Amino acid sequence: MLLSDYLAQAVPPGLPGLKPFIKMHGLRNHFVIFDQRVHPRALPVADIVRLCDVEAGVGAEQVLTIEAPTPAGTAGGSYARMRIFNIDGREAGACGNATRCVAHILLEESGRDELVLERGGGLLACRRAGPMAVAVTFGPIVMGWEQIPLAREANTAHLPLASGPLRDGLALNIGNPHAVFFVRDLDAVDVRAVAPVIQNDPLFPEGVNVGVAEVVDSATLRLKVWERPGILTKACGTGACVAAYAARLRGLVDGNSITVHLAGGALSVELLPDGYAVMTGPVALCCLGYA
Repeated sequence: MLLSDYLAQAVPPGLPGLKPFIKMHGLRNHFVIFDQRVHPRALPVADIVRLCDVEAGVGAEQVLTIEAPTPAGTAGGSYARMRIFNIDGREAGACGNATRCVAHILLEESGRDELVLERGGGLLACRRAGPMAVAVTFGPIVMGWEQIPLAREANTAHLPLASGPLRDGLALNIGNPHAVFFVRDLDAVDVRAVAPVIQNDPLFPEGVNVGVAEVVDSATLRLKVWERPGILTKACGTGACVAAYAARLRGLVDGNSITVHLAGGALSVELLPDGYAVMTGPVALCCLGYA
């Protein structure tokens, strides 16, 4: 049974013009998900902004849609396509927690243990990692200045900008752009005050997600992420992947298995050759409804 058909049965009919949705979260990173394969609905920017607003809509950090794969996705074995929209209505290329949530409902729908999910940045291999847990392979992580992208050529391993204690950062792209900074004491950093300066620096023409990380030990990080367009999120899956990658690049961790603790909980990151990373974490159902 398609997710849309399930939702149509689960929610009382008789609400003309509205479509069924499912709300999920990954480590308290919340998403409103529409299945566009059977019940398509227009999603103008104003609707996305309203849906994400907890005081005017459902409340979420992103709106997600499930769609039929493109011809390129079908050729790559994709089961479905996911699109990601931030709270300002702009489409994003990647989101780790969102991918786990969408992958979970599609794994349940299909009865499979593994599937390929298409998103703006390419194809993602997803698999069950437990009753309510999913592992997703992301990558490759790239650091070319044009790939971030930066507005001008610069050393992405040692960024030429700073804000308060955020200094000597790294710029990386894993389908979306990140800047990662390492600090001695994460709790002492006012991320809301210093991260927007980095995020809005002209060096990043498309903005950037700002990760602030503390090394706990040789296999453990603590992380806070100031996400585009301006949210201190409780969890960021792609941010966890690039922080782990950056920590290994700097020689701050040993080995390839790294636990990243965020405000919403912990993610496991396994660093693979050629810049790929397997991110594993939980998912949870919030509610079903019409919007």
